[in-house]
Amino acid sequence: MTRLAVVGAGIMGANHVRIAASMRDAELVYVVDPDLERARRAAHTHGAEAVTTLDAIIGHVDGAIVATPSPSHVELVVPLLRAGIHVLVEKPIATTEADAELMIEVASTEGRVLMVGHVERFNPAVLELDRLVRDVVHIDASRLSPYSPRITDDVVTDLMIHDLDIVRALAGAEVADVVATARRVRSDSADLACALLTFSNGVTANVTASRIGQQKVRELRITQSDSFVNVDLVRMDVTINRVEHSEFLSEAGASYRQTGMVEIPFLEFRGEPLALEHLEFLRAIAANRTARVSGEDGLEALRLVKRVLRASGESD
Repeated sequence: MTRLAVVGAGIMGANHVRIAASMRDAELVYVVDPDLERARRAAHTHGAEAVTTLDAIIGHVDGAIVATPSPSHVELVVPLLRAGIHVLVEKPIATTEADAELMIEVASTEGRVLMVGHVERFNPAVLELDRLVRDVVHIDASRLSPYSPRITDDVVTDLMIHDLDIVRALAGAEVADVVATARRVRSDSADLACALLTFSNGVTANVTASRIGQQKVRELRITQSDSFVNVDLVRMDVTINRVEHSEFLSEAGASYRQTGMVEIPFLEFRGEPLALEHLEFLRAIAANRTARVSGEDGLEALRLVKRVLRASGESD
């Protein structure tokens, strides 16, 4: 059994507590939060102990899930790694590239797993793309949400980062160029952003994120040389469209017929994305291997966020 602690008992932390307590090969031992009462509320129904500092868990757990605001990540993750504890940290990995690089360096030195919680990479529909995507030409990604005053980060850091991470993984190459635009509508930071990415292998991606929509939309549309793949991340389904041409003879001579085919593949993976994320963390610890979303992946997603913000005029 892998002994786990969840650091941070806010909304996301409470979700991690719920999932960690349900994992068959893990034991939730501690919930850590400076607010002891909040830690107790998250911990009490799952038999975990509520504590207020990292010192209380060092030496008593194998892994920790850090679900605190991103400015605090480096000051929590680095001591945990140095204490020999594997870490799953919520996205974004950090607020600065230097902090992310430090976390990656310490994880490497200590031989610990550092995984970043880009949970959409564990959506069953996205996991299915590993066997469906072969020859990408272009990707369209849309992530739209209603406005929430609770969110203080800009829409690129909060929402678009998920799709920037996904399209980078699907393209399989580094980003060569970024063109972007953004608008402030309801807040003092970007509420709507669009980015056009060109990768070094020629793949292009158009990524849109909005928190001023009137419904929740999470979609990927992938153009390949021989097919069009549509992914609905909310409904967790995938459809593949192909077109075939055939020639036949009629009284008027040679004619052509176009036939469209729609495939609905069986999804190999099932379950809540956050649970699949936890499962990957536990498997990476057990096998002492790099996780599906590594610290380096988290750093590249953060770098891409910064590039989009600069290109849109939202950052220096």
